[in-house]
Amino acid sequence: MQFRSQRLSSRILHPARDFEAVETPVEVRWDPLTGYSARLVQGSSSLLAPPAFDLEAFAKETQTSCPFCGERIESATPKLPADISANGRIKRGRAWLFPNLLTYTQYSAVAVYSPDLHYLPLQAMTPQLVADNLAAHVEYIKAVMRADGNAVWASINANHMLPSGSSLFHPHLQSSVDPLPSTFQQMLAAIPGDRFRAYLDSEQKTGERYIGSTDSIEWLASFAPMGFNEVRALIPGANSPGDLAEDRVEELGQGIATILNLYEDLGFQSFNIALYGAPPSNRDYMLNLRMVCRSNLQSPYRSDVTYFERLHWQAMVDTWPEELAEKARSKFAP
Repeated sequence: MQFRSQRLSSRILHPARDFEAVETPVEVRWDPLTGYSARLVQGSSSLLAPPAFDLEAFAKETQTSCPFCGERIESATPKLPADISANGRIKRGRAWLFPNLLTYTQYSAVAVYSPDLHYLPLQAMTPQLVADNLAAHVEYIKAVMRADGNAVWASINANHMLPSGSSLFHPHLQSSVDPLPSTFQQMLAAIPGDRFRAYLDSEQKTGERYIGSTDSIEWLASFAPMGFNEVRALIPGANSPGDLAEDRVEELGQGIATILNLYEDLGFQSFNIALYGAPPSNRDYMLNLRMVCRSNLQSPYRSDVTYFERLHWQAMVDTWPEELAEKARSKFAP
């Protein structure tokens, strides 16, 4: 397993140093599984600004008209067809799942952690809240696949807070089930199973980016991240979210909540998650997850997505995977 990287150096005459020559390093890395490349850069200040916005006050402003809050969720959100759910919605713990009004895929669902949790800072993300939300999506995915044999590509995803792409403040997860894969699902599904296992073995042996295990799920920082503070989870023995039994849903919820608590410690409140499924027939595939921080909500706002990410399909970050793994290990320690 090759962990390919190349270090470059940029030389400028710096105005803050009386135009003295200054060398600045850039490291380009390639993901061992997909070939995706990332640029790790170093500057005089962080690319993403620290939090300086009153999220709780903004939550109060947006709560009065939120369709996911309180009793409004009953009348303002759609219901599932009877062949998917006889009750029209799926409830697990405090989580409510219903179809997405804006359909991204043939089958698209939203689940709030609770109608009563309009403001949910990451430090308040508990394993149970996350697991119940995930469980609602797993139940939905299984129901869709039973009803439609062509809908074989499933994923569970998150846009948390407006900087991540969310159109609503109220925290939620989303799932998609479709006869067609996303671009990244197609790339991942083409990777042989033994390559996933070799990748995991290599990371465990070197230990530089390996974070730990929650029992049967392995957690690590990405060698070539797609975004800031990216964490990856590998789930052996499953190839679709619909494969996850209750105990593994609980375990996944525990790991995600732990990383989200870490993100708040690092000064972030917005994130994306993708749990990439492959068709159930692809038994060699290893279900896997990626999660990244996004810019903080504030004014003036700087997006963490630049021309590099959007048009060159290459992340540019100033957070180092090895340092992230070191910070995360203590949270996974028994």
